[in-house]
Amino acid sequence: MQLKRVVITGVGAVSPLGNDVSALTAGIEQRKSAVRYMDDWNRYIGLRSLVAAPAEVKNEKLIPRQNRRSMGRMSIFAVQAAQQALSDADIGKEALSTGRIGCIIGSTTGSAQSISETFEIMVPTKDLTQLNSTKFFQCISHTAAMNVSQYLGITGCVMATSAACASALQAIGAGCDLIRLGKQDALLCGGAEELHPTVTGSFDILFATSSNYNQSPHKTPRPFDVKRDGLVCGEGSGILVLEEYERAVARKAKIYAEVIGYHTCGNGAHISQSSRAGMVSCISNALSNAHIEPKDVDYINAHATATVQGDKEEAQAIGEIFGSHVPVSSLKGYIGHTLGASGALELIASLVMMEKGCIYPTLNLEKVDPDCEGICHVMKPLGKEIKIMVKNCFAFGGINAALVCKRVTNSKK
Repeated sequence: MQLKRVVITGVGAVSPLGNDVSALTAGIEQRKSAVRYMDDWNRYIGLRSLVAAPAEVKNEKLIPRQNRRSMGRMSIFAVQAAQQALSDADIGKEALSTGRIGCIIGSTTGSAQSISETFEIMVPTKDLTQLNSTKFFQCISHTAAMNVSQYLGITGCVMATSAACASALQAIGAGCDLIRLGKQDALLCGGAEELHPTVTGSFDILFATSSNYNQSPHKTPRPFDVKRDGLVCGEGSGILVLEEYERAVARKAKIYAEVIGYHTCGNGAHISQSSRAGMVSCISNALSNAHIEPKDVDYINAHATATVQGDKEEAQAIGEIFGSHVPVSSLKGYIGHTLGASGALELIASLVMMEKGCIYPTLNLEKVDPDCEGICHVMKPLGKEIKIMVKNCFAFGGINAALVCKRVTNSKK
């Protein structure tokens, strides 16, 4: 069976740096940090990390109330990012009801705010009559995919991946497989996430969050840096349009890149500790799937959340495969860790780097930790032609994902 080729023809983003792709990349180019002190989080007993990278809910009333009632913040972000991606790809609403265009959007959980509100209502009174009928649709794990598909009238395949920080990349990988097999012509794929003290608290309990920079939030997170002390949670949504290559060419769509390789796997070793061996296996299999060698790669967009263990394991995995010659950077210093959205948001920014021929550096990386040495860290903007890039995502639960993209030179637009 001849597998079909898959290309990216549209992108959309709602991020802590702004509510479209231009705002996201402009903020990164200006080396802005979206991380700030969260004024009301100090009321939570035991919460050490009081910083985060929030996104802004804007123009939500453009979504009719009838549709918006089932949406938490993350679903609003996802709908807006999906609309941007469709507009960018020049795909009209009529195409969404053909059954040949689908939607796969991942997240760590359903709306964290809505889940918290549900428990705050139910636990003290145990009175179900105080819950409104749409709260359930905000809380369920496929709330973003469900709301996007319902609002846009998508009748193709609708799925939701839920693998924490690997959710978005798994959604993109699953979408690629559906198109390669000829089961769908195009899909909206990506992730969404919602900031809440309970989300940061979940990592805080594991001592995975940054807590030393509460009074200087713009200095954290610090991927690969010797003074890094953990991740900073963010929120938003990144959505990409994946499309079968011949279809995209026929309608003269702009092609950002071709997805030539993907792999996801478990490490089977530890539920919360990163595994170099698992990462090496995942990245190596993605390269094999793309039929390329490590020397063919021009840039690696690292997962690198600024946890002590995770950055060390990823740097060593990258070094084992690529040595010290392939430029590596992380975008978490700009927008925090947007968890289920991170794979898509950071892939979108990486596609812009590919288009511009400029690699954005790792913000707050001032002195490389000896444990993270041996790879080519990008510490200032680097002009470089990017023909092939790798995007990594590694999640709690020992879940790994890696995607390989190649620049397409025969785009018609």
